[in-house]
Amino acid sequence: MAKIRVLVTDDHAIVRDGICALLALTGDIEAVGEATNGRQALEMIRKLRPEVILMDMVMPLMDGLEATRRIHKKFPETKVIVLTQYEERDYVFPVIEAGASGFVSKAAASSELISAIRSVYRGDSFLSPSIARLLVEDYQQIARAGKGKDICEQLTGREREILKLLAEGHSTNEIAGILIISPKTVERHKTNLMAKLDIHNRLDLFKYALRKGIVTV
Repeated sequence: MAKIRVLVTDDHAIVRDGICALLALTGDIEAVGEATNGRQALEMIRKLRPEVILMDMVMPLMDGLEATRRIHKKFPETKVIVLTQYEERDYVFPVIEAGASGFVSKAAASSELISAIRSVYRGDSFLSPSIARLLVEDYQQIARAGKGKDICEQLTGREREILKLLAEGHSTNEIAGILIISPKTVERHKTNLMAKLDIHNRLDLFKYALRKGIVTV
């Protein structure tokens, strides 16, 4: 019987070693390769043709979010399971939107990871219980807000701060300096707020902020 081919992507060798050792104990799953960042994972897909990719979120050169987005576009038949210690909304929702088929916490039991691999291989989705709870809570929050509520009110305080600074013309690095956060965190909040507002370029973002009185001219 053919085994499920898995590419393990994480910048920590000890994590990759542990996952590969775990997969070796199964009778139907095998680790066909290891990548240390998203860019390397993309390069290895053509050669190894994995059916499932285990993807860390925070890695050098190319993080898990960007890698997942590119894999979903270039290799839609390849399923991505995000395996990470971060369970906040700001991490979970963008990766799901990027095309991930599964999201497993690094705190989960090994049996949960194996189940996730088998599930996404069959064409299903898989979410750790803690992640599923976030989705339910988010849906309930939106339902309580009501259809008529201004979507701007659903932005977090940090997202509103970044919206204002972006509309004022500040660069990512400038915003990071002003708010004393990393440029990567700024980009993550920017991605989230633009997705919520369904706005995809800086000009439309400025027009929206102007319309809402967030900035003036």
